[in-house]
Amino acid sequence: MATAHETTAYETTAAEALQHNQEKANRKPHLFGASVNDANVGAHVVAGKADAEIVSSDRSIVHEDEGIGGIRPTAEELMTLRKVGEPLPKSAFLVAIVELCERFTYYGASGIFQNYIARPRSGELGRGALGLGHQGATGLSVFFQFWCYVTPILGAIIADQYLGKYNTIVVFCLVYIVGLLVLTLTSIPAALDHGAGLGGYIVAILIIGLGTGGIKSNVAPLIADQYKRRQMVIGHDDKTGERVIIDPSITIQRIYMIFYWCINVGSLSLLATPYMERDVDFWSAYLLCLCIFLVGTLVLVLGRKVYVIRPPQGSVITNAFRVIWMMIKSRKMDAAKPSYQAGIGKSSDLRWDDHFVEEVKRALVACQVFCFYPIYWVVYGNFSNNFVSQAGQMAGHGIPNDLMQNFDSISIIVFLPMVDQWLMPALRKAKIPFPPINRIVAGFWIGSCAMIYACVIQYNIYQVGPCFEHPLVCDAAKDANGEIQGNNIHIATQTGAYMLIGISEIFASVTGLEYAYTKAPPSMKSFVQSMFLLTNAFGSAISEALNPVLYDPAIQWLFAGLAVSSFIAGCLIWILFHHLNATEDEMNALDEDYDKDPTMRNSSVQGHRTIGLHHSIDEKA
Repeated sequence: MATAHETTAYETTAAEALQHNQEKANRKPHLFGASVNDANVGAHVVAGKADAEIVSSDRSIVHEDEGIGGIRPTAEELMTLRKVGEPLPKSAFLVAIVELCERFTYYGASGIFQNYIARPRSGELGRGALGLGHQGATGLSVFFQFWCYVTPILGAIIADQYLGKYNTIVVFCLVYIVGLLVLTLTSIPAALDHGAGLGGYIVAILIIGLGTGGIKSNVAPLIADQYKRRQMVIGHDDKTGERVIIDPSITIQRIYMIFYWCINVGSLSLLATPYMERDVDFWSAYLLCLCIFLVGTLVLVLGRKVYVIRPPQGSVITNAFRVIWMMIKSRKMDAAKPSYQAGIGKSSDLRWDDHFVEEVKRALVACQVFCFYPIYWVVYGNFSNNFVSQAGQMAGHGIPNDLMQNFDSISIIVFLPMVDQWLMPALRKAKIPFPPINRIVAGFWIGSCAMIYACVIQYNIYQVGPCFEHPLVCDAAKDANGEIQGNNIHIATQTGAYMLIGISEIFASVTGLEYAYTKAPPSMKSFVQSMFLLTNAFGSAISEALNPVLYDPAIQWLFAGLAVSSFIAGCLIWILFHHLNATEDEMNALDEDYDKDPTMRNSSVQGHRTIGLHHSIDEKA
């Protein structure tokens, strides 16, 4: 963590960068005429005359169908004018469809893993396959989650250094398809009868985890890459003529809101797969997931001409680690800057400039915030395993226990548009700040409330018969038909826990994705995203360590402990990082608009390739 002196120095540098960009833009306004809006608010950028002279000599001049520019706001305007966002580019919706299909597959398949692994094939406990019991099922499910959030690092390195985001996603889609084929084929009755189920499942989750990891670290930054503005400009409200500030951070926030909304629409596959599991067999549910994933892959390939694509930047990740090592070795955040090295009389062959070091420092700020996320992911992970088992201990009244998971997604689908369209615009209009750190803290605290709710439900399960503190295992649990029933508490009472988890995701998870993107250097978006996803893997590892306490009646104390942990983690995030809210705009101002970024290959929504002059990193160094 940076010292107070070093943090102040960083904030000053970032503020100077913002002021420099504002002054430069105010001297020479650009030509820009795109429509913008904030919910129902429309705005137009104040037009000026484009002039190639304003582009500094170390930047590429890129000509496009749609220029990014406008008059930058002054310090006074930043304090007084309302901030709005812009419409999302069409290509962003294509990326969202791809993610929707991938999440349909992931949740549709993994959501029935608990029953597939835990219950025996005999069917006395309901449809099953491997018969490893609750602890065995939770252990394998948690390992799968862990694996899915470690592999994004590999996908990020391949994307940022070798193939680029788009090509990497295509490659890992093919890997994913192989894993789904293995899972489907080894879950058919003939394969299970010949003992291929467990081995096939393990091979399948290893391959699927590799595939989803390679996709996850790249699809989130790819969707935000489709929006090219990175600097604030002045605009006006179409209806009232009010002067406003077009703030790219608002648009990126909305992009990730819609992105997460699509994720949860996809996760509604759990409305179908539990019934297919129960009424047909597991193989039918896995086959459906495979077919939907093929649709998503087809959309990805057919839409390749419309995406804004950043090519890989070679050794950028290696350079970033060299920068970090120089910081650690010298115990100074600026030690890796060529200007610093020159100031202390050292000659250097560094392959980066001072600006790159500032970007790495900004990324480290984000990674410090991410350190607390493993606790949140332990809380979140309960919805796909322990909550499923808890529902199985209750009176189902014909509702499959793994169907209840859908209330998590339904709550997000319902409440996320309310937050995006009503809450956030209302707060901005009232000039009430709700910056990223505050939203993350809110997510942790709401997650704590979800665990309190689950603890109360578990306590109530133990208070009623027929089996009280040992649901499902007493003789009285069998009904007249010999089927085992849960304790006499309605399964619907669990709904509140799922809804609270969903609302917490809107603030903690969505903001984490946004923070990982906006604080990453342009050439390291996938890698920093993978660092955020890696926190989920650490959360899964903690969950694996907690596996021995997953028995009745101890599990209610697990829920209570997680509630306390999530609340304390939220408090610590606020204490340690709330000062970053004051420098949010300055940190974001380090990025250039994509029209001025020499590393971009730009394409319009019609797919026309832009012609431009490109300088390599080596030439600029």
